[in-house]
Amino acid sequence: MIDDHVKISLDEQLNIRAAGTYLVKVDGDSMQGVGIYSGDILIVDKAIDPRAGHVVIAVVNREPMVKLLSFEVSGTPILRSANPRYPSRYIMENDEFEVWGVVTHSLRDHARN
Repeated sequence: MIDDHVKISLDEQLNIRAAGTYLVKVDGDSMQGVGIYSGDILIVDKAIDPRAGHVVIAVVNREPMVKLLSFEVSGTPILRSANPRYPSRYIMENDEFEVWGVVTHSLRDHARN
């Protein structure tokens, strides 16, 4: 039974730092393999240094996307989907590439039809 008087701070529970954190709504199914579904809200932290294995918000040639970050042996970034229907996106020399933050949590609306 849940106590009606329990108050939970999302800032504390999710380690949200307002200045470096923002929310993104997911559109698409390329990350279902890591439990991120279309319509989910992602909590993204700009202050975390992105590393291999992190789910990131990346921008390639002005197109934002949610992907798993990995690297070739040479250090070249690769953005991987978590759904085998979608190919990996290799970052080429002439691509404009930025990581806008690391996804730390996802929120799902379980009442959504």
